[in-house]
Amino acid sequence: MECFLVGGAVRDRLLGRPVQDRDWVVVGATPEMMLEAGYKQVGGDFPVFLHPQSKEEYALARTERKTAPGYRGFVVHSAPDVSLEEDLRRRDLTINAIAQTADGQLVDPFGGAADLEARVLRHVSPAFREDPVRVLRTARFAARYRHLGFNVANETVAAMRDMVDQGELDALVPERVWQEMEKAFSEESPSTFIEVLRQCGALNVVLPEVESLFGVPQTPEYHPEIDTGVHTLMVMDQAARLSGRNPAVVFAAMVHDLGKALTPASEWPSHHRHESLGVEPVENVSSRLKVPSRVRRLACNVCAHHLQMHRVFELRSGKVLRLIERVNGLRNQDDFEDFVLACEADARGRKGLENREYPQVNFLRQARSAALEVSVKPLLERGLSGASLGDALQAERIRAIKRLARETPPGP
Repeated sequence: MECFLVGGAVRDRLLGRPVQDRDWVVVGATPEMMLEAGYKQVGGDFPVFLHPQSKEEYALARTERKTAPGYRGFVVHSAPDVSLEEDLRRRDLTINAIAQTADGQLVDPFGGAADLEARVLRHVSPAFREDPVRVLRTARFAARYRHLGFNVANETVAAMRDMVDQGELDALVPERVWQEMEKAFSEESPSTFIEVLRQCGALNVVLPEVESLFGVPQTPEYHPEIDTGVHTLMVMDQAARLSGRNPAVVFAAMVHDLGKALTPASEWPSHHRHESLGVEPVENVSSRLKVPSRVRRLACNVCAHHLQMHRVFELRSGKVLRLIERVNGLRNQDDFEDFVLACEADARGRKGLENREYPQVNFLRQARSAALEVSVKPLLERGLSGASLGDALQAERIRAIKRLARETPPGP
């Protein structure tokens, strides 16, 4: 019975990155042997055990055989005679198929260390094509390591394209798509996830609404990058930077302009009412991928109200308050902050304008604070209640925002 450190722990150590989790493969053991040694079995699909002290995961070496479409269509075989190399061969990318012995020696039958050095994401074997989730995982790793100079190998892009052409991605489960997307949107370069999916044709399967943005022109005066798809990629990366890689804000950034693909082509590069046209496709994407309700609500708010945010200095005080209310700003500070950061990302996600000032954020934050500082006590002392109390509170909040607006210089 031999234990080998595998996967991300080995990969990240070789890259000089912090190691988050340590996973182990056990060769030459049976479930009975693991239980007798004090390990606790978890999971039902294949034998995985928790170490009695460290609680790290130890999986028995296994092979897989494709029996049906999708990422669940496998029969798993685990036995003492399954070798380490056979176990590593079933993994997705060579950089994830490196093992390490207890004394620190690498076991690298598929050249993962060399691919790390060359900054290449390459699939291990033809078995890669059997699991459609691996298309998403490859795009996610590309997003994670873009800042280190990684690219997807040409042969791996070709394999992913074949999988798309053969309809393998039709078997993807929505929850798994969102899971991979959420992880990718927590990386420094979430736009790379979209770029890789588009490169192999998968974007049109997973997110056709986003694919449709590429080639749609915008007014050069406001969008020097012209192409709406390019703008969307830039906004996503700005959202990651501004929000500390908050996947909810990045998702909202990705879908904020879906309405531009629905405006009449005869009016391009103008996109009148694109913000209202975009709400339905945002709802459709969120529903199809089973996006969490809070993320869906944020995305819809950003889509519907980002132009109001950009023009907040032109709004009357009553409309400023209604904007804050519509994005749940008076009730939830996190919802409010995510909204304003996504809007700031939209303003900065434009070629040559990445570092421009966006004073709208501070103004709306101050307007929210002014509204919340209005005390209800004097209104109660006047004997107001019910609808009259609500109307009076609303009026006082509008007056507070109006005073703030008089003291605040208009934005650029």
